[in-house]
Amino acid sequence: MPKIGLIYWSGTGNTEKMAELIEQGAKSAGAEVTRKNIASASLDELDAYDVIVFGSPSMGSETVEEAEMAPFVLAATPKLAGRKTALFGSYGWGDGEWMRTWSAELKGAGVNLLDDGLIVHETPEGESADACLDYGKKLAAF
Repeated sequence: MPKIGLIYWSGTGNTEKMAELIEQGAKSAGAEVTRKNIASASLDELDAYDVIVFGSPSMGSETVEEAEMAPFVLAATPKLAGRKTALFGSYGWGDGEWMRTWSAELKGAGVNLLDDGLIVHETPEGESADACLDYGKKLAAF
């Protein structure tokens, strides 16, 4: 089973809750998961993972969190070329433009994305919580 590195930034706790559910789903499918807040993640550790997953909420005018997550992913992008990668995040307004932009940027850099990313409006609960669990299972099989 794959080793999954799940790195996220969360302001209100919604993206963190998504990360917890994704981790739970991946572990239930047999994957080994390391979940870290971006503040404790390092670029060097990315080499240890078979699948790298980044999570960020939509910020401002539909952008990835700009102080920590965006610079980290930009610096990591050369290490991600051809690597199995996935994205997720929560939003409170808009229609997911930040995720489409983020996904397109990484695909343009040669990153092997699982899909166009998982987005959840506000707090994951009910069907959206189930979607997070299922996403974890998809990551384990990626």
